[in-house]
Amino acid sequence: MENRNEIVDEVNKLIEINNDRIEGYERAVKETNDESLKSRFTNYALQSRKFKSELTGFVTANGGKPTEGTTTSGKFFRAWMDFKSAIALKDKKTIVGSCEFGEDAALDVYNEVSDKTTVFPENIRTKITEQKNELQKAHDSIRELRDSLVDSI
Repeated sequence: MENRNEIVDEVNKLIEINNDRIEGYERAVKETNDESLKSRFTNYALQSRKFKSELTGFVTANGGKPTEGTTTSGKFFRAWMDFKSAIALKDKKTIVGSCEFGEDAALDVYNEVSDKTTVFPENIRTKITEQKNELQKAHDSIRELRDSLVDSI
């Protein structure tokens, strides 16, 4: 992946999934009435904005144009959240479950790109690894929250 175009394409995949994550968490904020969830979801959207900003710098530095779009799977994820929220009437468990689904998708993309990090320049590889580790923590936190909501029924 010494080719700059390949680097740009791979980093743009990460930008896309962060765009999905931003939109997903913004939607989750709108869907819940729980202030602690709103705060958590807002923080995760801010986290992805930070990640996106960092990744955008790498794309630009490698002569590419950062993507503004989202992934196809992200569009399906948002449609699924729309459907589930209409049925669930802002049920916390359903919203958190949808967020976990989104976190799974984000980690999948980071894992896919990370498998190629041996050919990324060191600074990009390091940043991708840092972001992936932070996403893993967010994922685990959402999963624990989901499990606690299931256990409290």
